[in-house]
Amino acid sequence: MILSRWRAVVASHTRNLGIVATMSTLGYPPYLLARASATIDHLSRGRFGWNIVTSGEDAAAQNFGLDKLPEHDLRYEMADEFMDVVNGLFASWEPDAIVMDRATETYADFTKVKPINFEGRWYKCRGPLNTAPSPQGRPAYIQAGGSEKGRDFAAKHADSIIAKGNGVDDMKEFRDDVRGRAAKFGRDPDDIKVLFLLSPVMGATEADAWMVNERGVGQQRFIERRLAMISGITDIDFSKFAMDEPLPLDLRTNGETRSLEAFAQLGSGKPLRQLIVEAKSGDESINAIGTPDQVAAKMGEIMANVGGDGFLLRSPFHNNNRRYIYEVTDGLVPALQRRGLVRTEYTKRTLRETLLEF
Repeated sequence: MILSRWRAVVASHTRNLGIVATMSTLGYPPYLLARASATIDHLSRGRFGWNIVTSGEDAAAQNFGLDKLPEHDLRYEMADEFMDVVNGLFASWEPDAIVMDRATETYADFTKVKPINFEGRWYKCRGPLNTAPSPQGRPAYIQAGGSEKGRDFAAKHADSIIAKGNGVDDMKEFRDDVRGRAAKFGRDPDDIKVLFLLSPVMGATEADAWMVNERGVGQQRFIERRLAMISGITDIDFSKFAMDEPLPLDLRTNGETRSLEAFAQLGSGKPLRQLIVEAKSGDESINAIGTPDQVAAKMGEIMANVGGDGFLLRSPFHNNNRRYIYEVTDGLVPALQRRGLVRTEYTKRTLRETLLEF
């Protein structure tokens, strides 16, 4: 299947890179998703991660025989049961089930490979999984829940949570909240790494960086891409709103609720054009613009206040070109390493171990 093929290619040409696939609980039967994940975890030698989503667009639902998505909170209830199924499947082989005894022609001890016979409200699965236990046992779980239901789901299941930050106070509140929820679920909060989205803009000098930023946010294609992205994840057509007027106060979504809240800032009176500019890397208070050294210092300062685990970097103008990649790898990363904020070598074998190490 295509899912396996391209990730197998990436796995075979890398040694330390984590390979994460976004797969929706709406679009995959639990058994198929678990089997594909276990296969790629084998091929990548334990470097596979699953970005768990419940989908956020009616157009996606219409590809799977539905007229529209189930209601937001119901999707998370369904996803929670989905996790019960896949976790049961990943555990359907005991760690020492494989014998590989040529003398007795025994590959696996059948008494240690058992069906799960799961029957819930939405899912039913016999099991067991027809792949041997993978290096991680299960893939690393990545999630981005920001709503009340989403935070509970992430706190219960995720190894790493991807979050949007609207300033340092908001970032700290989010991290403290999900860690508290994790403890209520009986988990060690330190077993969850919260990574905040950040889009640094860098240049040889601070003035150069600000020039790049002003040029980038002024491009029509940036505005169009940003509107397309936020429209896609909220299922709201933002192109119908006037660019220089505030958004209507009654906006609601059955898609990503926290994304809508973070972007729209309803009640702030800010025009749509300003919201697009600010959404480039979150609130203006966490904009990281300057030389690589200045950006590294800013990132360290933010994490010191948030008490957080790190960032997930993305291109500020939705254009992952070679120049930007070099600015990160050859400029920003060494600056972070000099401050002891980023590892200088990989010491762990699996993606989940690597996530938890730093």
